[in-house]
Amino acid sequence: MTDRTDFAAVEAELNARGFTRMVFELDRIESLLDLLGSPQRAYPAIHLTGTNGKTSTARMIDSLLRAFGLHTGRYTSPHLETVRERISLDGEPVSEERFAAVYREIKPLAELVDARSDEPLTYFDMTTALAFATFADAPVDIAVVEVGLGGAEDATNVLQAGVCVITPIGLDHTEWLGDTIQDIALAKAGIIHPGATVIAAAQEEEAAGPLLERCAEVGATIAREGGEFGVQRRAVAVGGQVLTLQGLGGVYDDVFIPLHGAHQAQNAAVALAAVEAFLGAGARRQLDIEAVREGFASTSSPGRLERVRNAPTVLLDGAHNPHGMKATVTALQEEFAFSKLVAVIGVLADKDAEGLLELLEPVVDQVVVTRNSSPRAMPTEELAELAAEIFGEERVASAEEMPDAIELAVAMAEEDVPGELSGVGVLVTGSVVTVADARRLLKR
Repeated sequence: MTDRTDFAAVEAELNARGFTRMVFELDRIESLLDLLGSPQRAYPAIHLTGTNGKTSTARMIDSLLRAFGLHTGRYTSPHLETVRERISLDGEPVSEERFAAVYREIKPLAELVDARSDEPLTYFDMTTALAFATFADAPVDIAVVEVGLGGAEDATNVLQAGVCVITPIGLDHTEWLGDTIQDIALAKAGIIHPGATVIAAAQEEEAAGPLLERCAEVGATIAREGGEFGVQRRAVAVGGQVLTLQGLGGVYDDVFIPLHGAHQAQNAAVALAAVEAFLGAGARRQLDIEAVREGFASTSSPGRLERVRNAPTVLLDGAHNPHGMKATVTALQEEFAFSKLVAVIGVLADKDAEGLLELLEPVVDQVVVTRNSSPRAMPTEELAELAAEIFGEERVASAEEMPDAIELAVAMAEEDVPGELSGVGVLVTGSVVTVADARRLLKR
């Protein structure tokens, strides 16, 4: 069997576990990791939770750690094009050969666990075990691990990491985590274990309470944005922004990040504080400024206001809840000067589509609604009715298939625009799945 066909077979076996099936219990993943010899204990970890910004912050942390000469493993989700993106070594997705080889080692042990459990291991359980085993085999100096959903009962919460990161918490996944920000914060606070250092982005009061209570309960130390660290200044620059960051160990100036938006500046401040905490920087010790600049300058965040085409500009952004869309809209207003902007939007049925559309309406001229490839996608007709109520029927078009939706949006953006197309744009948004679908078409 070739590497390619072996990987395809592994991918099919993983998918057969139910890509979206969720079971929130740690017993099964703990049993599997015990059988594997507890690979998650072979390296220290930085563990991230929150509602928005987790993946971008994880990528920044990873890039900073590599700038300081460390070998890193990074585990994030969901993926855009291939499941291998979830498991990175030194910033690069693992190879098909390595992914398949580690899976083959784990498979018989996973079958043992399945045989004695009421529910088989989930897709996410398996990719988590794959990540932890891959990192131990590499070996890595440190793992940067993003939760899948929530915190307390997430499969990654076997780590008991020494440094925990909490990005901004808002309303999302309410069917699993609770109907209030307080409930959601309580679930996410579960990744804070005794003795941990917690790096917390600025939070609404409702979210801050449970985090502080958890820290007090387990004897964790917390550093909060706006108190111990934060963004002092930011200026828009070609291809991104230049920041002055207040870190735990001092001020870091002239820091360029090739990412757009105040939310990415906030993510950068959080990432820097996390790396300072891990490397032991603090009141009397600052990290090397050149290494910090190098780490941030080489950061990327695919699918986060990512430019994939010019003339007209096509941007991909995975905002899928109102908190995320608000950040995207603010960045569009502050950092892009579009004379005409058309949005392509596809959302999942369990998301606040109305909230997303209401935030988009003031900044886009027209919208094309479509359906992404997820089985949980909201039907085009239903999304079109919602959009018509908010935008007015004359500003809404629809297309069932993503290629048609993008083609239609580009034509609408170019329509009645004399001369240069440099001020014309198309934004594809509403879901990570929508962005992944568009990216496959546009990055060929």
